[in-house]
Amino acid sequence: MTNTRPNAALVLFSGGQDSATCVAWALSQYARVETIGFDYGQRHSVELTVRPTVLQQLRAQSADWDRKLGQDHMIDLGLLGKISDTALTQDVAIAMQDNGLPNTFVPGRNLLFMMVAATVAYRRGLDVLVGGMCETDFSGYPDCRDDSMKALQVALNLGMATRLKIDTPLMWLDKRQTWQLAQQLGGPKLVDLIRSETHTCYLGQRGTLHDWGYGCGTCPACELRARGYRQFVQASIA
Repeated sequence: MTNTRPNAALVLFSGGQDSATCVAWALSQYARVETIGFDYGQRHSVELTVRPTVLQQLRAQSADWDRKLGQDHMIDLGLLGKISDTALTQDVAIAMQDNGLPNTFVPGRNLLFMMVAATVAYRRGLDVLVGGMCETDFSGYPDCRDDSMKALQVALNLGMATRLKIDTPLMWLDKRQTWQLAQQLGGPKLVDLIRSETHTCYLGQRGTLHDWGYGCGTCPACELRARGYRQFVQASIA
C-alpha cells in the first residue's frame, strides 16, 4: 500500500456515541480522516440515518475539522444479518445466553468490520483504523477486547502486506470518561451534539430526548449511556 499522506485514518462510524467520539478524537490526531459505516440489517438501523447530520455538525465544530474530514463510505453487509440470529438482527427479547454472552452479541461483527475497513483503507491510502471497542464498559463482547484487536492488527498486516495500525481510544475508558473525552475534544458544543444527535439504543427508539440522549432508556446500551452521562454531569459540578 502506498500512503498518500502519513497519519491518515479511517474511523468506524456507526452513528452512536462512542464512534462519534472516535471521529472527533481522530480529527484531533490525524491530518486526514475518512469514515465508514455498515448496514448489516441491524434492528436499530436508525443509527445509520443520523450519520449524515452528525458528520455535518462535526464539520461545523471548527474549520480545522472541516478541512480534515473527508469521504464517508457506507458498506452493505446484509449477509451478516442474514447469518446472525441475535437480538440486534432479530426482533427478540434481549437476554443472556447459555455461553455467558448476551444475545446482543453479533458473532464476527467487529472482525468483519475491521477486515472490510482495512480493504477500504488499502484502496484509499489510509494507514490507521480507528474503532470504538472498549473493555471497560462493554457487554462482554469478545471482539471488543484489546487482545482481539491486537491479534487482528497482526493478521490484517500479514494477510495484506501492510503496516496498518488499529487505534482504539476508548479501550480503557468507562462511559463517564467517554463523555469527558468529548468535553476535552470539543467542549460543551461537542457534548451536546453527541447527546442530541447520535443514537445508541439497541431497540432503535428515538421518540424521547432524555438528558443523556434518545433511546428507550431500559436496554443495556441506554442504561450504560445514561449512567455514564449522569456521572459525567455530577463530576463536572463537583
